[in-house]
Amino acid sequence: MTASHSIPEKPQVVIIGRPNVGKSTLFNRLVGKKLALVDDQPGVTRDRRMGDAEIAGLHFTVVDTAGWEDEDAQTLPGRMRAQTEASLEGADAALFVIDARAGLTPLDEEIARFLRENDVPVVAVANKAEGSAGESGVLEGYALGFGDPVALSAEHGEGIADLFGALWPVIGEQADAAEASAEQLAENEDEDAPLGPLKLAIVGRPNAGKSTLINRLLGEDRLLTGPEAGITRDSIAIDWEWRNPRTDETREIRLIDTAGMRKKRNVVEKLEKLSVADARRAVDFAEVVVLLLDATKGLEHQDLKIASMALDEGRALIVAINKWDVAGQTESGAAGGEDASGLFNGIRAALQEGLSQVRGVPLFAVSAKTGKGLDAMLGAAFDIRESWSKRVPTGALNRWFDDALEANPPPAPGGRRIKLRYITQVGTRPPRFVVFGTRLDDLPKSYERYLINGIRAKLGFDAVPVRVTLKSPKNPYNANKGGGGNYSGER
Repeated sequence: MTASHSIPEKPQVVIIGRPNVGKSTLFNRLVGKKLALVDDQPGVTRDRRMGDAEIAGLHFTVVDTAGWEDEDAQTLPGRMRAQTEASLEGADAALFVIDARAGLTPLDEEIARFLRENDVPVVAVANKAEGSAGESGVLEGYALGFGDPVALSAEHGEGIADLFGALWPVIGEQADAAEASAEQLAENEDEDAPLGPLKLAIVGRPNAGKSTLINRLLGEDRLLTGPEAGITRDSIAIDWEWRNPRTDETREIRLIDTAGMRKKRNVVEKLEKLSVADARRAVDFAEVVVLLLDATKGLEHQDLKIASMALDEGRALIVAINKWDVAGQTESGAAGGEDASGLFNGIRAALQEGLSQVRGVPLFAVSAKTGKGLDAMLGAAFDIRESWSKRVPTGALNRWFDDALEANPPPAPGGRRIKLRYITQVGTRPPRFVVFGTRLDDLPKSYERYLINGIRAKLGFDAVPVRVTLKSPKNPYNANKGGGGNYSGER
């Protein structure tokens, strides 16, 4: 697992177990978001899925796997098991999950034998241990031979601190080394290195015209379109070269079409759930996300939820109002300029009010049918990616930080002043900063917002999502022993 530049990678922890013990629920809990599809029926997960996990400052890569089944190798469950077995190659630890309410089964014992034949350290996890129903199953977990089983409830978040205590001795040193190396690499990375093709995802509600817009850009009917909502099911990525008409410069773009995202309560069929999950993964992959609105329907609450999702994932966001060729038309069919202007300004005001994470998200009126506004939208996408990828020089960052503290010193709750010692930028895409100090758990959220707004306004990040983490210098392991310690809050 050693990278070519000899920088240690984050430790990789594989979740393994028979079907329906809660592996994907635990995966979602560790990554802090619902990346993996979860359902009561077994066998929902088929492929390995990786995510960035964190427990109280312990950072690692977690791998969700298909449920282990005792089937012929040529069958689908058998091939899924082969994928699970392969996931242990190069892993640094395995979380062997059992169902505490069901107790040990012969299949659990078979998995345990397989794990004992490998060199990967194993932490036994008794999931669904909430309440008295899981007590006997937790006790049975000792028979697996992997030490004290960690009793937890992935669904309710109980016992995660105990999981930290079990993982820290196994991967803590490697995790610390990887984080320190990543911060050093971020400080030394070449800011002039080319960014590569722009990864641009088009998202929105069903029938907003996403596929039609991409077809217009490509100049061909590459994607299936029609009047029915929900034609697109899979996220489709297409590599394309855009020629900027103003500069005659050619730029590479990877266009990503996605399934329409309806209100959650309206999504009941499994296939549509999978499609929406795939669209969310496309957002994770993208650098810039274009939220496409339907001018004939205006801005709806679901649009704001989609926009917030993209910003929460740290993606740069652009909003485009499609079908502008019919917006504000009079009864005779002529364009109604005042009506269209009112629609545009109304949507802009609603975005300002509804998106608290950022201000001034770029807004464009476009038409997938005529091509209006598309070049301006793409030019803005490249510009906002530049901001999203920018690194602030250390001197400029320190000067801003000193001025911000002098203009508005941190409060002193209980007469003891909170000390903010220094700030460093630890990453880009999105811009990420760490503020070091003491008594950070007492710092009001309003002061964190003050710092984030200052970074955005004074350092040139404008509408880009910014992450600020607060860190004290103590060992994060102590935080789970009742002794205070590390506080890390990301906003």
